[in-house]
Amino acid sequence: MNGGPRITTEPESVIPRYSTMEQKPDSDAPSTPRDGATIELHHDRITVQRFRETFPRAQWSDRLNAWFVPGRTAQRRLGRWLAQIEAEAEAFADEKGRDSFAFDPIESRYLEAGPSSFQIRTPYSRTVINEIREIPFARWDADRRLWTVPYRSFDELRRRWPAIETAAERSEPETRKARRDAIKGTEEDRASKAKTRERRRKRYPVPANDGPPLERAIGTHIGVVFFTGTDGELADAATVDSFYFPAARGEEYVWASWRPGALEELVTTWPARTSPGRQELDRGWWLPTLDELRTARRNAKYRRRTTSPNARATAG
Repeated sequence: MNGGPRITTEPESVIPRYSTMEQKPDSDAPSTPRDGATIELHHDRITVQRFRETFPRAQWSDRLNAWFVPGRTAQRRLGRWLAQIEAEAEAFADEKGRDSFAFDPIESRYLEAGPSSFQIRTPYSRTVINEIREIPFARWDADRRLWTVPYRSFDELRRRWPAIETAAERSEPETRKARRDAIKGTEEDRASKAKTRERRRKRYPVPANDGPPLERAIGTHIGVVFFTGTDGELADAATVDSFYFPAARGEEYVWASWRPGALEELVTTWPARTSPGRQELDRGWWLPTLDELRTARRNAKYRRRTTSPNARATAG
């Protein structure tokens, strides 16, 4: 809990003995080590008062700037008490968010106010997913195929809702179809179809003298892939520029075959500690970052769901 109470195990013998916060420590009193745990309270006076009522044997330590609770079960008892305090705080925050929503609701066909949380159901959109993931405590409900957001996150939900709703509307099937119809036969349409055909070839340009390692997760301009090999066929600069990345002047590229990574492979891949630099971006491949791996893992989960026997049977 960032900024909240912190429990640590601490023998009593190292803590000055106080009967109340106002009294001075008895420096002449013998100190007998006993089991216990310490807790730092960064809360208001009422919280401290509740703590003293729950733990009347608690003692204050100036040295540790914390409370000491004696007993072998102190850590467990403190954990239960903190869980109760946290639950009450969340309930209060949820009630506050519910009141804010009632006073100034979000009217949208994509949002429903449920008994315990907001429920968001939209067409698939990467923008929508990225926005909702930034909302605290947002969760994906795989069974109901929707997102849930607790009322305590209402302020952040309201702040991000315009972007969420706009992206959802753009992802509606009829809207997508209208956009496709609007560009049909145009240069943009031909370029889009050419890009799709090129991606289906599952090839990628790599420098002839600086190729990536095979059969390991590699970051590229088209996402995280696993390269499987190359036959040395030269990649023309125009194709590299049009569909992948700006080809470096004087650089010779060859086509390398790739495949998407399995979920197990991606989960066990360690991310790079730093983002790719300009030299790596110009080269066209690098060790993947954590964000790139997260995206690849989500895509792998989606492929697994859609290609599983149960999914195929349902689709049929």
